[in-house]
Amino acid sequence: MSAAANNRSSWGPRTSGSVRRGVLRSTVRALLVPRRAIPIALVVVPLTIIQDAYSREALAVPIALLMCGSFLLVGPSLWRALFPLDRPIAAGAVTRVLVYAGAGAAVVFAVGRLVPGLAGAGPTFMTTNPSLAVCMALFWVGGWGLARDIDLELHLRRARARAEALAREADHAQLFALKAHLDPHFLFNTLNAIAEWCRADGAVAERAILQLSSMLRTMMTGITTTTWPLEREIELVDALFALHAIRDPSLFTVERAVPDPVPDIEVPPMVLLPLVENAMKHGPLARNRGTVRFAVTRSGEGVVVEITNPGAFAGRRDGGSGLPIVEKRLALAYGTSATFTIERDGDRTKAMLRLPRSVEARLPSRPAESSAG
Repeated sequence: MSAAANNRSSWGPRTSGSVRRGVLRSTVRALLVPRRAIPIALVVVPLTIIQDAYSREALAVPIALLMCGSFLLVGPSLWRALFPLDRPIAAGAVTRVLVYAGAGAAVVFAVGRLVPGLAGAGPTFMTTNPSLAVCMALFWVGGWGLARDIDLELHLRRARARAEALAREADHAQLFALKAHLDPHFLFNTLNAIAEWCRADGAVAERAILQLSSMLRTMMTGITTTTWPLEREIELVDALFALHAIRDPSLFTVERAVPDPVPDIEVPPMVLLPLVENAMKHGPLARNRGTVRFAVTRSGEGVVVEITNPGAFAGRRDGGSGLPIVEKRLALAYGTSATFTIERDGDRTKAMLRLPRSVEARLPSRPAESSAG
């Protein structure tokens, strides 16, 4: 196939048939958006008033409205069809510019001279030669400006949608990583303890294996979804506490304050797991014996989750990944509607999450609020 034929095949379909109708429809919808419709009205209304004031022709106002309407329908639509953002401007640019300029001149001539002549209308303010020259310039420049504004807005919307999709994919990939996010030393120590219990206490070993298996099975279920009930999340938290208790029940006690029934809201899977893990790692496993408190309270239509552990919060650790993962996942799921704080509370550490009722995935342009003590 020749280069000319290739050029025709790549350009022609974009400006014909259903594509042209689609461009026209999307242009009309975009022009009706208030942020464009209001400025357009602020130009069209004064022009119509001036046309009526400086013309003695009865058809002066219809001619003005036809001129403005033709410009608004043809100018931006034609430019968008001839110069789509996804096609290099240099490809056939001269031909397309000539088509656009010629179409503008034809529209202005048809509305300014041909239609009034056919209707038997006399001269008006907007159909004089100087006014027609201004109208032609407005068609060329205004059509280009409106088309660029519409296309850039649509391009930005698509870019945001792609970024959101990529963010969701990144979040989903992190869920796969979360199944291995439990402290490896904890898992290894638990498996070693199970091996010892197999020789010393088969019943305890069996219970530990079943507990670990149930927990990992629940985590694998969470990987396949973007949200799940808060009740399921709490079950996972309870399983983690139970696993730690099997290893050394003298290290800590759990104070659990969860309403019954659990609030019926959806949360990102395993969003609480890094916080509980952090509480255990810097609390009982760091030989800060005492009570780990896990509390869920209703707050409006959402909930507040508090996790406190013995041992004063000493600030965020360089290179730590657990807390940043929580903040990023909250931003992906809730935007700025959810908040997370972790701070020192006397000789204890308190982490607090405020979660709204609904999860609404959005672009994480602004991270969820957080503070460190």
